Amino acid sequence: MLEGHQLGDLLILGAGLLASGVAAGLIAGLLGVGGGIVVVPVLYYVLTALDVSEEVRMHLAVGTSLAVIIPTSIRSLTSHAKRGAVDFDILKRWAPAMIGGVAVGSVFASSADGDTLTAIFASVALLVAANLAFGKESWRLGAALPGVWIESVMAGIIGALSTMMGIGGGTFGVTAMTLYGVPIHRAVATSSGLGLLISVPGTLGLVLGGLGVADRPPFSLGYANLLGFALIVPASVLAAPLGVHLAHGLSRKMLTRVFAFFLAVTSAKMFYGLWAG
Repeated sequence: MLEGHQLGDLLILGAGLLASGVAAGLIAGLLGVGGGIVVVPVLYYVLTALDVSEEVRMHLAVGTSLAVIIPTSIRSLTSHAKRGAVDFDILKRWAPAMIGGVAVGSVFASSADGDTLTAIFASVALLVAANLAFGKESWRLGAALPGVWIESVMAGIIGALSTMMGIGGGTFGVTAMTLYGVPIHRAVATSSGLGLLISVPGTLGLVLGGLGVADRPPFSLGYANLLGFALIVPASVLAAPLGVHLAHGLSRKMLTRVFAFFLAVTSAKMFYGLWAG
């Protein structure tokens, strides 16, 4: 991963990874969409710039992102819990099915080719961008969560998709909860717990799935790259509480639309890369 690159290039790489960590932490606390949706495309393009094989590039971005989400989620969950905003009853109900979904997603992510993972990320990111840009917080499917069986199906799907994309559960979890009447701040806070339920078993699955695979760069443990982890984690952990603070004091409307634009552009670039490649 590092061979053939000048010190200046590596310093720029480090600065970019640190900046992505700050963005990931802020977004995890502020919007509840999970820092992974920033970390995955950043890592993907960093690995592309360093000529990492296409066969493992997206797998490494997904696995490393899931690893990064672990400490970020812990910090974000702790900060929200101190405010009494986390609904632990939802977390307890969703945990079994969500972990099962993560297991399915881990197996798929480890065995799928890079183009498939990229297409999944780009497709879902575009849908998320559309929802952020045009969705309304007033939209509802019901006045309360639908009950344990339907919630279990939802949780399993959220776990599987989030693992395949390398993101925390907030991207889908916040939307699911608010559609059933959970107040937005409680949904955002609770989603930090979903990130922990997804990232711990998801990282384990991607680490095991990538052991012994050829063409992985140095400092890789399975499909988790320890260099990226070491650079991104400190910045994201430090930034997460600031995102939580901002979430309780700022209007989300403009920030959400800016982030939706970022996701749409990222999705378009990934689709173009698949088409041009």
